[in-house]
Amino acid sequence: MKYVILMIGVVYIALLAINNNKEKKMTGIKLNDLTPEQERVILNKGTEMPYSGKYDKFFEKGIYTCALCNEPLYKSEDKFNSGCGWPSFDDEIPGAVKRTIDSDGRRIEITCANCGGHLGHVFEGENLTDKNIRHCVNSVSMNFIPGENIKKAYFAGGCFWGVEYYMEKIDGVIDVVSGYMGGTMDNPNYRAVTTGTTGHYESVEVTYDDRKTDFEKLAREFFEIHDPTQRNGQGPDIGEQYRSVVFYSTQEEKQTTEKLIGILRKNGFDVKTMIKETSEFYDAESYHQNYYDNKGSLPYCHSKKKRF
Repeated sequence: MKYVILMIGVVYIALLAINNNKEKKMTGIKLNDLTPEQERVILNKGTEMPYSGKYDKFFEKGIYTCALCNEPLYKSEDKFNSGCGWPSFDDEIPGAVKRTIDSDGRRIEITCANCGGHLGHVFEGENLTDKNIRHCVNSVSMNFIPGENIKKAYFAGGCFWGVEYYMEKIDGVIDVVSGYMGGTMDNPNYRAVTTGTTGHYESVEVTYDDRKTDFEKLAREFFEIHDPTQRNGQGPDIGEQYRSVVFYSTQEEKQTTEKLIGILRKNGFDVKTMIKETSEFYDAESYHQNYYDNKGSLPYCHSKKKRF
């Protein structure tokens, strides 16, 4: 009898594991294993005890990511001490958080927009910061990437929508922002840049975790998602603002870029990509951010092609 009960238990556990794996495959998202407490909060919409979370009084510089799927959620500069007993933020990384009416019909629940994991609730009108908003988040719903592991890289390769789309897919990339770099005009806007007279290029700022990727891997990907042999633009987008550029912040990045261009030329590609030192980066207007993901379509002038 004990043997039968034991076998039933083994089969039950196996079925649970299979079901969990099926759920992970069905979502198409790589999900992390969770502790029982994380499952209670993230999957079953529980709440950790106030003042008990490891990030409540934690104010190191870095990025907070979803504990279930590793998607970036919050930046440390948006975190503040609200005194409520849970980590509080007055802003999120664009597109990272989804809002829905809570089951109690009163509060607004916040979940990870990528995997649906429960984060906590959002409140407005408390006048605790200038933004007048508070994301009240469970510590167990998040992981933290220290600031010393966070690096930035800058590229221009035609319309920034497509470059942003593909660079965001790289493992280790935390965030990609579309914007403008390289010119002399302060606080440029899209209308001004499209004239081709500002000196700015449609560019992207890639924030990445250097424990998972590095500048060379990002640059290699950049050279394979656009046509570096086109001098006057990219695909149908013609003009100086659409030129191919790698911006370097260090001599090592410059040398890495030169090395990769040398390899491409040996492989038969007449590379026209410029190498320029980084200058001030200006975020593009909000409607340019995550353009293809928000639209639900694929880039029309960028695609992946093996060149190395």
